[in-house]
Amino acid sequence: MDRDAALDRVDAVVDAVESETLPVPVREVWVYGDVALGLDPLDRLDVYVTKDILLRGDPDAAESFERSHGVKGVGKSVRAEWAREHPDLLRANANGYAAPEKCLAAHLLPDDEPVHLEVCNASFEDNVTQRLKGAVEREAYEQILDPRGVCLYADGQRSSDAMSKLRNGEFAFPTLSGALEMLGLEGDDAETAVEAMRAYRAEQTGTSVRGDVV
Repeated sequence: MDRDAALDRVDAVVDAVESETLPVPVREVWVYGDVALGLDPLDRLDVYVTKDILLRGDPDAAESFERSHGVKGVGKSVRAEWAREHPDLLRANANGYAAPEKCLAAHLLPDDEPVHLEVCNASFEDNVTQRLKGAVEREAYEQILDPRGVCLYADGQRSSDAMSKLRNGEFAFPTLSGALEMLGLEGDDAETAVEAMRAYRAEQTGTSVRGDVV
């Protein structure tokens, strides 16, 4: 993926978060991995968003959308207002409930670009730590989140200079193994983790999304 096109896509994501009604409130937008390192072209663009839960439910909308679309939980897990405006973007999980991460991906991203979207209720930095701990305990190293990230939007404020620094390749990060060692992985384990993460990533195609709860 051409770097300029990737950063234009990220700009569009932040624009949408700032100005559009989304399935759920979004508190943070980060990019991480290759795009943060300044690589060009990119194998994949990695975007992370922190979502907030909905505070007020809409049981009438839930019943209506379950009847009309066969999707449960509208007005509870995703905004009823958004679902009414974008019924074509409504996505459900395997249990038939509206899936916030899938709905966000459908709204924010085309389905034909090599973009991965991570959606979690926790901030990027907190989730990096939690995912690393869980992956090590399960020896599922491919599930580790690359900690080398750049925050573009947080708590209603767009960073004034992060995007320009990204475009100019001004951020400096350690190697992936070095970053993992800084988080506490031993040298051999860090190298094993890097190999697993790269192999898993190489298998991904098109637009992908992962929802997480911490």
